[in-house]
Amino acid sequence: MVNDNLQQQAAALYSNAFPYSTEDALPDGWRVGTVGEIVEIHDAKRIPLSGGQRMKMEKKIYPYYGAASLMDYVDEYIFDGKYLLLGEDGTVVDDAGYPILQYVWGKFWVNNHAHILTGKLGFNVESLMLLFRKTPVKSIVTGAVQPKISQANLKSIPVVIPPEEELAAFNDNIDALFALIRNNEEQNKELSKLRDTLLPKLLSGEIDVSDIRL
Repeated sequence: MVNDNLQQQAAALYSNAFPYSTEDALPDGWRVGTVGEIVEIHDAKRIPLSGGQRMKMEKKIYPYYGAASLMDYVDEYIFDGKYLLLGEDGTVVDDAGYPILQYVWGKFWVNNHAHILTGKLGFNVESLMLLFRKTPVKSIVTGAVQPKISQANLKSIPVVIPPEEELAAFNDNIDALFALIRNNEEQNKELSKLRDTLLPKLLSGEIDVSDIRL
């Protein structure tokens, strides 16, 4: 898939630009800090909606996200912009122990099973996502029955914090790449809507394609 390849390219660029771990000797201006220093957490704005509430909605135009994926569409939105969603409870890590992430933008709704993050100290949403993709979090997951990443544990994760000017230069370099990722995703959504609209009409015979020659 095109966007998968683009995200792999972005991850490779990040690893090349910021190759150090918390165990390494760091260049001047670099330091080891914590996730709590580089994220803004917007969880207080979350509002869960029950399945019954969502079923009563009619317009169903705004994405409704859960811990790991898009769950539904709803009539209203509570966020507008670019954000990183990180699973809080339920499905919170992949098989390799890295966090479940969703890169989202535009108008949307989030339930109370995902942390809603933006970056600071030079990290934007994209570079924050690339950092988390190379930061294992399995050690901070609690709960045997219902795995959970609490805010406190999330904030405590040690990370390498580069100088803000280096992050700014990197963010500028990958801006066009992520703009392409977002554009591709929007095009895919439009094609899916068109398919969902036309397919029932084709199957019912409402649209006659018998005269179309290939």
